[in-house]
Amino acid sequence: MNISEIIILKQFIHYFLHLGFPAIIAYVFYRNQWKRAYLILLATMLVDLDHLFADPVFDPSRNSIGFHFLHSYVAIAVYFLLLLCKGNARIIGIGLLLHMATDFQDFHCW
Repeated sequence: MNISEIIILKQFIHYFLHLGFPAIIAYVFYRNQWKRAYLILLATMLVDLDHLFADPVFDPSRNSIGFHFLHSYVAIAVYFLLLLCKGNARIIGIGLLLHMATDFQDFHCW
């Protein structure tokens, strides 16, 4: 596998984890209201707004986890606590943790 194929695979996995996998989670676990659950999961991507406070805004050599305030370890602990809630709060927690896992694998697995 050459470098351009690896880059394409990385991008595919990144966007699948941000867009495709949440659709699967919404459909499997919230089948009766999967569209609403999917939209909530997509809305959790707004957590990336904290990147706007960094200089530079995007740095491919920077690990988001532990650097941006909404990607901090304290914030991640709060996202885990959201799993204990019911309803939309749990869905938000799932989406935020999925986002953190995606950012983690982007930096550590490639």
